[in-house]
Amino acid sequence: MQFIIFMINLNIYCMAIKYFKILDKLPPYIKPLGLGNNTFPEHWLTEQNGENISHLNKHFGEATGFYWILKNKLKNKNENDWIGSCQHRRLWLNKLYEKKQKLSYNSLYSNLLNPNNEIFSKCDSILLQPTIFKKETAHEQFNKIYGKNIIDDCINFLEKKDKEKFENYLNGNKLSICNMFITKTYFFKSYCENLFPWLNKCLEHCNKNNLFNDKNIRLPIFLTERYTSYWFSENVNTKYLSFARLGQFLLSNNINKFINPIKIPFTFRMYPTLHDY
Repeated sequence: MQFIIFMINLNIYCMAIKYFKILDKLPPYIKPLGLGNNTFPEHWLTEQNGENISHLNKHFGEATGFYWILKNKLKNKNENDWIGSCQHRRLWLNKLYEKKQKLSYNSLYSNLLNPNNEIFSKCDSILLQPTIFKKETAHEQFNKIYGKNIIDDCINFLEKKDKEKFENYLNGNKLSICNMFITKTYFFKSYCENLFPWLNKCLEHCNKNNLFNDKNIRLPIFLTERYTSYWFSENVNTKYLSFARLGQFLLSNNINKFINPIKIPFTFRMYPTLHDY
C-alpha cells in the first residue's frame, strides 16, 4: 500500500504579550509574535517592526497581530499558502477530540498540529471545535458577560447582508473561541478586509460611549471573537481541531530555567481543553 503525505506551506503565528522562553521550543512553522510595547528577543517576530497598530493592542488584543501579518507578511505568499494564529497559552492539537484524554506521558510537542495533517486537503479554514452553550445563545452569553445592547449596537455598523447573517449566527449556541483560526492566504486577506473597517467603528463607538472600563477595556477583541467564529463558519469551507491550554506554571520563565524541558512539557491531563457551558 502506498501512502501519500499531504504537506502544505504553513505559518502559524503564536501571539504573546511578553517573552515566554518555552515558546522558543515550538516547531519552526509556529512562529512567536510579540504584541504591544514590551521588549522581545531579537529572534522573535514583533509587531513593532513594520506597519502596525500596536498602540491599539490594549483594546484589539491579537487583532493587532492580524493587522501586522496582513501588512507585512502577505507580499510573498501564494493564495493557497496557509496562515494561522494561536496564543501563548493555547496551542493547536493534531486531532479533534470529543473527550479529555486519559493520563498521557507523551510530550505535548508530539501532539501539536503538523503540516502533513490530512485536514488541510479537506477544507479552506480550520477553527477550534465549537464551545456549545446549553442554556443560552451566543448572543445572550455575550450580554451576560459584557453588558446588554453593546453587541447589538456594533452589529448595526455592518452591511445589511453581513448584519443579518451575523445576528442569525449569534442566535445559535455555538462559538469557536479565542480568535484562533488557520486559513489560506486568500481568505485571511478577505477576513481582514471585512473585519477592520467594522472593528474601527466598534472602537469609535466604545470610546464615544465610555465603554472601556474594567474587563471591558478589551471589548473590541471580544466582539472580534464572535465575528471571527461567524465569518469563517459562514463564508469558508471550515473544519475543526482541538487545542491545549498551558498553565502559568509551565509558561513561567523562572521555572523553565530549572526544569528546562527538552521540548514542550508533558501533557498529563492538559489536552484537549474543553469548555462546558
